[in-house]
Amino acid sequence: MADTELKIFDYEKAEVGEDLGSYEYTLTQEMVDAFRSSVDDPEAPFPTLGVKHDATAFAMVYDDPIGTVNAGNEVEFFNPPIVGKKISVKGRIADKYLRRDKPYIVIEATAIDEDGRLLEKLSTYQLKKPDELGKKWHPEQK
Repeated sequence: MADTELKIFDYEKAEVGEDLGSYEYTLTQEMVDAFRSSVDDPEAPFPTLGVKHDATAFAMVYDDPIGTVNAGNEVEFFNPPIVGKKISVKGRIADKYLRRDKPYIVIEATAIDEDGRLLEKLSTYQLKKPDELGKKWHPEQK
């Protein structure tokens, strides 16, 4: 997908269930070490969080010049990843909705290793109109 031209994200045209494609990478010891260092936990078992599976899948399909605000995450962990194993990630737009007249999308990503072990499922809730956020503190921006 690296050779494919990115689409400009348009909330109105985005469809629930839209496939964001898939990608693979091999988990290295360096990735594990960097994640464990960043969270200050030498035993942290899920370094795949540092890869940001959801954001990576979205960015492989879309350019989003307006930006986004992360409004929340839900993660389910199933099996810890193993160094040296190839990890496959699939992403999709799971939902979109208006809340208080503001547009949100939900991006889901599922990670499975080369042995077919389910590693994690991640859902990220994104506010797709980040300029709205500052209006709470700066009413003159209306």
